[in-house]
Amino acid sequence: MDTKDEIARFVDQVRKRWPVARGSLCEVAKPCVRTGCAACASGDKHPSFIFSYRKDGTQRCLYVPRELVPELQQALDNGHWVERRMTEIGAALIFAYRQRRDARPPPRRRRRTPVKT
Repeated sequence: MDTKDEIARFVDQVRKRWPVARGSLCEVAKPCVRTGCAACASGDKHPSFIFSYRKDGTQRCLYVPRELVPELQQALDNGHWVERRMTEIGAALIFAYRQRRDARPPPRRRRRTPVKT
């Protein structure tokens, strides 16, 4: 298989799975800012969703509105697929390189000629 064909197929597969995201989605319980909230007073707190990701080596978090959760979860699943596929492609590149290397005849050793003095 030609490398350009592999790249085109991979890009087409990613395009079909778009959007993709990398990070994690967590449901957390947080107190609200309203004074006298019955839920917070009883210790129940309010459920919300947080998207955690890394930017420039630093972990960041963003609040995710409830209606966006299914779309973001799908994007995260798609991102996991892309990462798995990239790992498979990396391993395939190594195996292909080894096959090409092993198929080549060994290099001829040059005889050393004595240095004339």
